[in-house]
Amino acid sequence: MPLEKNYSPKEVEERIYEQWESSNAFACGKTASDETYTIVIPPPNITGSLHMGHALNNTLQDILIRYNRMLGKDTLWQPGTDHAGIATQMVVERQMQAEGITRHDLGREKFIERVLDWKAESGGNITKQLRRLGASCDWDRERFTMDAGLSKAVQKVFVQLHKEGLIYRDKRLVNWDPLLHTAISDLEVENKEQTGKMWYFKYPIEGQDGKFVTVGTTRPETMLGDTGVAVHPDDDRYTDLVGKNVVLPLVGRLIPIVADDYADPEKGSGAVKITPAHDFNDFDVGKRCKLDIINVLDHNACMNDNTPENFHGLDRFEARDVVVKLMDGLGLLEKIEENPMTVPYGDRSGVVIEPWLLDQWFVDAKVLAKDAIKAVEDGRTTFHPKTYENTYFEWMRNIQPWCVSRQIWWGHQIPAWYGPDGTPFVENSEADAQVAADKHYGKSVKIERDPDVLDTWFSSALWPMSTLGWPDDNPDVGRYYPTDCLVTGFDIIFFWVARMMMMGLHFMDEVPFKDVYIHALVRDEKGQKMSKSKGNVTDPLDLIDQFGSDAVRFTMTAQAVQGRDVKLSISRIEGYRNFVTKIWNAARYAEMNECVPSADFDPAAVQLTVNRWIIGKTAEAVSAIEKSIENYRFNEAADAAYHFTWGLFCDWYLEFTKPILNGDDDAAIFETRATMAWTLDQILHMLHPIMPYVTEELWTQITDRDGMLMLTAWPNLKGLENAQAAAEMDWVERIISSVRAVRSEMNVEPKVKVTLLLKDASEETLARLDTHRDLIHRMARVETSGALEGPVEKGSVSTVLGEATLVLPMSGVINVDAERARLEKEIAKLTPEIMKYEKKLSNPGFTSKAPAAVVEEQRVRMEGMKSEKAKLEDALGRLAEL
Repeated sequence: MPLEKNYSPKEVEERIYEQWESSNAFACGKTASDETYTIVIPPPNITGSLHMGHALNNTLQDILIRYNRMLGKDTLWQPGTDHAGIATQMVVERQMQAEGITRHDLGREKFIERVLDWKAESGGNITKQLRRLGASCDWDRERFTMDAGLSKAVQKVFVQLHKEGLIYRDKRLVNWDPLLHTAISDLEVENKEQTGKMWYFKYPIEGQDGKFVTVGTTRPETMLGDTGVAVHPDDDRYTDLVGKNVVLPLVGRLIPIVADDYADPEKGSGAVKITPAHDFNDFDVGKRCKLDIINVLDHNACMNDNTPENFHGLDRFEARDVVVKLMDGLGLLEKIEENPMTVPYGDRSGVVIEPWLLDQWFVDAKVLAKDAIKAVEDGRTTFHPKTYENTYFEWMRNIQPWCVSRQIWWGHQIPAWYGPDGTPFVENSEADAQVAADKHYGKSVKIERDPDVLDTWFSSALWPMSTLGWPDDNPDVGRYYPTDCLVTGFDIIFFWVARMMMMGLHFMDEVPFKDVYIHALVRDEKGQKMSKSKGNVTDPLDLIDQFGSDAVRFTMTAQAVQGRDVKLSISRIEGYRNFVTKIWNAARYAEMNECVPSADFDPAAVQLTVNRWIIGKTAEAVSAIEKSIENYRFNEAADAAYHFTWGLFCDWYLEFTKPILNGDDDAAIFETRATMAWTLDQILHMLHPIMPYVTEELWTQITDRDGMLMLTAWPNLKGLENAQAAAEMDWVERIISSVRAVRSEMNVEPKVKVTLLLKDASEETLARLDTHRDLIHRMARVETSGALEGPVEKGSVSTVLGEATLVLPMSGVINVDAERARLEKEIAKLTPEIMKYEKKLSNPGFTSKAPAAVVEEQRVRMEGMKSEKAKLEDALGRLAEL
């Protein structure tokens, strides 16, 4: 059955993917090869849906997997999803809020059931969407971070780290989210630049009527928890006051004046109020100076019973207004100043985060980080681009204790039980904890489990090993760990990459992955970050519906330049959809010319120069793609495939061979048909990792095959390169292109044929001209050609090609005066436009204020105009010679 006239992605993609999945084509363990290749998918949140970042990330992973699968390796692309503790609980609680109930109405067990019901109904959307993209994951091995096996791994790690002293419980300040009622990590805090206020309060010095110490604060409500005032030890203004007390206004508490380096003599009055329970720096000062710690906020960020009675229950911001009003009334408000400041917000709740004193569980990340730092220093794990290693080192060398407890219900409940006096017993089961508690107290006691759950990133940190069956004795762990490459975004180097490194090295004594490929952001075509508020978010599923998955994937790949953000342009996707169409039409052309693949075809045995040329170029293209993929230069792989397929094969080879296929030399026709069919097959192979659907469909449709393209071997074409054929046919390509360029510059009408003369040409060049004269005449619209005898005729245009000069007489071919007028008009039109851009781009007022993407866009536009003007001026110069 002949190929359809048009390729229909929507119809083909669904059918092809179903064939792949139903035949178990994605499964690992299907080859006896000792060489494995493993990638673990960055597990998307079950609350998530596919966005452009996922499209880029998973396209690149799929390229690596498909390529290595075709190399014959036992490939595993481990899929799965993350339970996303806070995010998922928020989604379910919003649903319940609409029903007028809370999780507390249900109780913990019923609430967990409710979340699991939601997951069963809506939690798998993103894996269905990944299938639309063409992701060839081993779906039968799909895991979830709350699976029994993964939960077992989490419990083992927590218990073991606790027994090793690397997990401990401590009362510390945490980032408290008063809306979600949980601690969050530093990485989940979004710091926003704002202009706030600095209030200057006067604190009366004990026993010195009329004398005060002035302190500045951006959070007046926290003064109710002040337990000291700090001054710098070398600040002479306060030397005599160190050791004395001030009276805390509104409260009446005496608090000491202490000397500490934290106070900056150059800032404000040089004296700083210290609230150890509500500021991270103050907490450290309080510990050094042995100050009291008084918490004045409850879990809702309302004032608690440690404040004067008139403040009880007030929201923190209401309390702020009351404090300022009362201090002003007492004459203790010295002044108020505008103050640029950074305010911490929860990245999920969107509310201001409070430093809050709480008993929490911490991982001693500093100890675990040592081996993880050394592994990258030693090259056991390599980042691509390598510059991201500096980002990794910067964070790891300054790492802080990792707070892993969260005050929510959805997640891995911490395996700790408390005795009557609050002593924790960390064990693998309640029974083990009961035994430990009874032994500790010398009698049977009642124990109660810690209600908190672990940070989502704790279970994610175990992903490369837990998904393979660890800690059980599973042969997959030995076969597929360590994994080969992690593909991820730069924004989770700290959240995830670093923590997997720490856990993998500690528990497996081996890095979790050999390479880490960090891809950049996907932005809109103006270079702006996509956001709902800007209205510039693009849904990849909409693009797939409109253009097909292959076009979207190729666009992502072609723009995946290491270290450079992707500027997503619809016109680029349209262009690559046209590329899909070009491939389809090339296959139809081959079919119409009876080009059918033959198992007996030997590419090394072809005789015709044009066929030896395309076979050699095919080998070069395959080699270039191999090298690019293996070096994570995905854009270069796409570029090599595109230029070979569209440029060399479609634009040149198909045109070069038309006279052969339309001729009467049966041997030449037979060889050319076989070569064309073979080359098209190699194109399907080399494009398959990037464009799996159209290539698989053509592989199936062109002829009867045994097996799918995705499971066939990657081409091994080494030794087929042919320098002699390449030199000859490349020369033909260049001479045709040179004549076409002159015709275009001189505005020669397409129907008009020109004369082509070669000056100072070598015998080899003239022999090539003689061999390929008919081809050159047809493709360059040349009437006659040959060696130039005598001087160059006036009115000729010349251009250099190798050792020869190409001479094209223009007399009678174009109207010189009319052409000169046209060129001068175009140049005159471009000149003021270029000047306008130059003026704009030399103005610091524009370049310093406009977004960098806008400035770059204007610069590119100006350079394009300059390039066009230079071409026109060159053509005008040629005319002057006529």
